[in-house]
Amino acid sequence: MAQVAGKTSAGAPGPQAAGGGVPGAESGTELLARLEGRSSLKEIEPTLFAAEDSPDHGGIVELHGPEGAGKTELLYRVTVRCLLPPSAGGLGAEALFLDTDGHFDLLRLVAVLERALPAGAEALVRGCLGRLWVLPCASSAQLLLTLHALPALLCRRPALGLLALDGLSAFYWQDRAQGGESARRQEAPLGRCVQLLQRLAAAHRLQLFVTTQSLLQGDPDRAPSLGQAWRRAVTHRLLLSRQDDAAGGPRFSVLVRHLRSNSSRRLSFTVGDGGLEFCAQGS
Repeated sequence: MAQVAGKTSAGAPGPQAAGGGVPGAESGTELLARLEGRSSLKEIEPTLFAAEDSPDHGGIVELHGPEGAGKTELLYRVTVRCLLPPSAGGLGAEALFLDTDGHFDLLRLVAVLERALPAGAEALVRGCLGRLWVLPCASSAQLLLTLHALPALLCRRPALGLLALDGLSAFYWQDRAQGGESARRQEAPLGRCVQLLQRLAAAHRLQLFVTTQSLLQGDPDRAPSLGQAWRRAVTHRLLLSRQDDAAGGPRFSVLVRHLRSNSSRRLSFTVGDGGLEFCAQGS
């Protein structure tokens, strides 16, 4: 089953160094194996990142949109592709899922896994879940402590190539209330988390997929309330939207923006019992 990592008293995961050595230490051979084992954006989701300008490693992808636009469903799709064995069209890698609002749905993830595997493949489903780490975070402080502790875990898990964070904006109002009238204090917790996310992506060649939600009316395309640090950190922004059609049901689309090259493309998708599926272009 999916692993829920152990917590220290402060709420962060507490991985121990192998053999009782220095936490986070690794040999040169282990470092090389860890960095070479990371997956690129094109490998994780070819439909979205087939363009030549997609970075090989260390990208930070923001999935932004209103509630119900399919952000978490897309996050499940990316996570499942990472977990699936190569024989089933996946990468056979490990994934770390950070759940900030307590809405992680293991049964939904299993349904997406089962859709991608042959009928009766319970052993394969269990094998995939054994490569998944789930960490709940209930505040910005807990998220910050968790991110501080991750390098030691990443050094010990060279196959861990995806970090999925569902709900970076979950603590916006909480941080704003605790920060008082000072905008600097309001943005400080998130700013520190963003700095650590950037370091993790760069130092460990991780792919980061992070969902954010529209917090203010009239701002469907971006989240300026998350601060300048976040806007500078993101390499790709995926803008998800939903239109409800009384006759044909909800229609979903995603606008993929590569912020370094200023290129973009739009795709349509559906969400069903087996997860998110992209529509053929032109349909």
